[in-house]
Amino acid sequence: MFIHSLLRRSISLTIIIVCFFLVPVAYADTSQVITFGADLNSEQKTLVARKFGVNLQDTAIPLIEVTNAEERRYLQGLVPNKVIGSRAISSAMVEVLPAGSGVTVETHNITWVTTDMFENAVVTAKVKDARIIAAAPFPVSGTAALTGIFKAFETATGQKLDEESKKTANEELVRTGELGEAIGKEKATELMLKVKERVIADKVTDPEQIKQIIINVAGDLNINLTPAQIDQITQLMQKISKLDLNIRDISSQLQDLKTKLDDVVAQNEEVKSILQQILDALNGLIEKIRAWFGL
Repeated sequence: MFIHSLLRRSISLTIIIVCFFLVPVAYADTSQVITFGADLNSEQKTLVARKFGVNLQDTAIPLIEVTNAEERRYLQGLVPNKVIGSRAISSAMVEVLPAGSGVTVETHNITWVTTDMFENAVVTAKVKDARIIAAAPFPVSGTAALTGIFKAFETATGQKLDEESKKTANEELVRTGELGEAIGKEKATELMLKVKERVIADKVTDPEQIKQIIINVAGDLNINLTPAQIDQITQLMQKISKLDLNIRDISSQLQDLKTKLDDVVAQNEEVKSILQQILDALNGLIEKIRAWFGL
């Protein structure tokens, strides 16, 4: 009798254990994390989440907030207070990808910062192998979005990014945007990337050598910089040179950005080729007209 009772208990325990492992358990997907601006209301959060392709009523993705005070910590002194504002609006979703995937960025309602600028800046902070979406419920500049991106990446990976790297990345984003207002965002991003790559690859720390790299790269890209712009970029690159960045990591993480820049160059060359053909045809026509009239 005792043995039968023991067997029944053992069988029941076994069934319970088996059922425990067979029943689906909902775990939070920490490979994806969403950061909302803390001053968004519930309706705005729902709207932004749709930009991420997420239904807030049915998601296991961790949701965290970023405050204006956190944004201000990295932007204070880089942009005027009125640009930082008093509310945290910009939001982000970060999805950690398999090693070697690189970094890609998509934006919605971000008006001042381009996807290329984001990609270039986040890699300076050593964000890697991530799909990033930055968004807002209405048009915003996007200058504060990096704070939420970094916070989401840290939460998703469980690894803290270096504070100095995050500050420098924010400065790089702002300086690129300011330069872009003078020479165009694409040219500014390409200039910053190429200068950064040379500084890191050659381990240059001397300000005069950095300045010469900037002048050389600007010349290669047919970009005219003012002395003030050169000095500002030099100061930024001095900070970047101290971040222990690896040129192989930079290159591998920015394949998406490099491809886009190469496409722009190719398109420009194609346009130049077409324009040259038109000019050659016009010159040929003019020569024929001169010949007809004996000019």
